[in-house]
Amino acid sequence: MAISKVFIDGSYGTTGLRIRNRLEVREDIDLIIVDEERRRDAGERRDALVNADLAILCLPDDAAVEASGWAEESSTKIVDPSSAHRVAENWTYGLPEMAPGQRDEVRESSKVSNPGCYPTGVILCIRPLTETGILASEAPITVHALSGYSGGGKNLIAKWEGGQPELDNLPFESPYALETEHKHVPEMTKYSGLKYEPQFIPSVGPFMAGMRVEIPLHKAVLQSGASAESIWELLNDRYADEPLINVVPIEDALAYSDPAFDPRARNDTDGLDISVVPNTLGHVLLVVQIDNLGKGASGAAIQNMNLMLGLPERAGLTV
Repeated sequence: MAISKVFIDGSYGTTGLRIRNRLEVREDIDLIIVDEERRRDAGERRDALVNADLAILCLPDDAAVEASGWAEESSTKIVDPSSAHRVAENWTYGLPEMAPGQRDEVRESSKVSNPGCYPTGVILCIRPLTETGILASEAPITVHALSGYSGGGKNLIAKWEGGQPELDNLPFESPYALETEHKHVPEMTKYSGLKYEPQFIPSVGPFMAGMRVEIPLHKAVLQSGASAESIWELLNDRYADEPLINVVPIEDALAYSDPAFDPRARNDTDGLDISVVPNTLGHVLLVVQIDNLGKGASGAAIQNMNLMLGLPERAGLTV
């Protein structure tokens, strides 16, 4: 098999560096690296991109749009971890486990947009419920989410690691973007099958990496007769053949004790856990634990790259 040339545009940032470190040790990839002092040189970057079989765009949105345009001049395939193209026409959404046939769409596509870290968990939980009618598409949904500060990139990392003294040893999470439409909301809405945008309440915690997404479902929004057990069975059946997605048995989800549902539980892996927690009043809580830098970013990009290049899908990934 021919060795594929892969260029990471933005290989010195948080996500790009993690992808780079993971691809450098692979023998089935010829990694193209632009020297750090020339990493902002548009001509150098463009030449590297058009001469690659696939490029991964670890860039701000505007720069990702520009770089993806360069690919139109060549046969270079694109994986874009930015949020620029997640709901764009003619781009494939890079969540292979999202629906039957989605993996084939990624495999056959030349332009794949990596999912956001928060939406990955939301979509995998909610889409099966809207598709089967357990949850109406018109249902009002609230999403509470907690991420490590690495999710904000270099600036937020610097802020939490000494740049802002009042954050040192902070004993609680800090909500943010409460008054705005978070950039992840459009993809949550579109790919979950929801008619209305969910109320999204993100927060950042005093830890580097990891994520917990909580979706409370009031019994009033569930189809009559639906229960935590029926929702668990649906999700467990849906992802039974997906090794990166673990649907936690209900008895294990109920066996929690302080500290419960650690957002760092899946750190340094490329999978995620989904827990279905019943309540005696009939409400259901869905909890996702995921590494925001793993399945939420670099791992997802590598998974999509593998599919697009015809390589084993889980090559270089950790379950």
